[in-house]
Amino acid sequence: MVGKGWYRAISSVRTRLLVWYFLLTTGTVFISIKTTYSIFCARIGVQAENSALQQANQLNVLVEKYRLKGKQGPDNIDTLFQWLLSSYVPTRGEYIITLVGNRIHETKPELPSDVLEQHPGLVQTWAGLAKEQRQHIETQGQHLYYVAKPVVWNRTQETGSIVVLNDSTTEYQIAESAIGLVMRMTFGLLLIFFLLAWFTAGRVLYPLRLLTKTAHSITESDMTQRIPVQGKDEIAELATTVNEMLDRLQAAFDSQKEFLKDASHELRTPITVIQGHLEMLKYQPQKEETIALVMDELERMSRLVNDLLLLAKAERSDFLRLKPEELDWLTEEIYLKARGLAKRDWRLESKGLSPITVDRQRLTQAVMNLVQNAIRHTKVGDTIALGSAVKGDRAYFWVRDTGEGISPDDQKRIFERFVRATGDLQSEGYGLGLSIVAAIAQSHGGQVELVSQLGHGSTFMIVLPLVQDAVTSTTLNARHPILPSS
Repeated sequence: MVGKGWYRAISSVRTRLLVWYFLLTTGTVFISIKTTYSIFCARIGVQAENSALQQANQLNVLVEKYRLKGKQGPDNIDTLFQWLLSSYVPTRGEYIITLVGNRIHETKPELPSDVLEQHPGLVQTWAGLAKEQRQHIETQGQHLYYVAKPVVWNRTQETGSIVVLNDSTTEYQIAESAIGLVMRMTFGLLLIFFLLAWFTAGRVLYPLRLLTKTAHSITESDMTQRIPVQGKDEIAELATTVNEMLDRLQAAFDSQKEFLKDASHELRTPITVIQGHLEMLKYQPQKEETIALVMDELERMSRLVNDLLLLAKAERSDFLRLKPEELDWLTEEIYLKARGLAKRDWRLESKGLSPITVDRQRLTQAVMNLVQNAIRHTKVGDTIALGSAVKGDRAYFWVRDTGEGISPDDQKRIFERFVRATGDLQSEGYGLGLSIVAAIAQSHGGQVELVSQLGHGSTFMIVLPLVQDAVTSTTLNARHPILPSS
């Protein structure tokens, strides 16, 4: 378990992010420092080269100046070099070396002994010059640049050499020391920033850990856990999205539980009746009545199962078969079917004049369910009116009756499955008719609206979009002013 815990800690998103952050940052800093050091050293070398060249050119000018003086000039090359060195003001790290033949004539200022000790062949190289020579010398602990020029004194035909040597070792040591200090400070700051990033990443990723914890705590029996949402960043948006998903899942599970409970309750009664009568069938001489009663209960169960299957199919994408229909013809066809169902004062109030894309059979089924509902809540002589209309991009079907009406409390829940109005408890059916109407309307992208008052009848209205671009399930909240008065 300990090894597994370490593996999870090392392979976690937090660790991987910070490792990549540390590697990228460290690599960037290292490359930047290395590049800066290289540029700085290159500038030191260029400065040393330019300084040596400038000094060598000045000495060359003096040599030519003394040569032009003729007899008034130096008598020999030794005197020439003495005159040259007497006018030279040394700068830091710069040395003038004069050679006569194969020997060093003089250096100004005094040349450190370790220079010639580490490079014993330099004197022979300088003494045998036939032309100007420039060279960088880099050894462990030393950075030298020299310009060496041969000199021939015409008056005595003596030969010698003048060497301008620039020792940049001190500047390189200062640069290395500064870079070392910068690297130590930088890596110290990187360590501090890494620790801060570790804690910051922990706070940023805390909602993800909380999401995992919440997901583990959610069970089929307890889906109430939610993730606290803080801020407005991507993590907060993810937490909000997951919470909304959990709300939908909880609603689906609750609906499924309620559905199973209601379905089992409604099926228990006919099953018990059928079972009881079948058990007593062998003791009854009149079997025809028992068989008729059993067949009636089976028929009711079949209707219930068919209604449940219809509600289940309403959530599928292939539930509807959409085709263009003429609204006025469809309204008149439904009216002609409805008026033969019962003795009522049937009326066709209006017909919309517009093409509409719907599933003809499903919509007819929904309206006929509303008609059946109106018949159950009216008496002979009461009015049941049908109609359709178009307003904007919406089509409206309504069924209005002058029956007993529906109480406000029942209106809030009457479209739920297995729910019947208070005055409808003794009637046949299982309370699925209006649920089917709502499911068909929502599958078309519409909704069902209800206006009712006890003692003054009810008006059910199906509101649908004229054109079905896609099968949707939306709920419109606005009330429409074209409802007919009841």
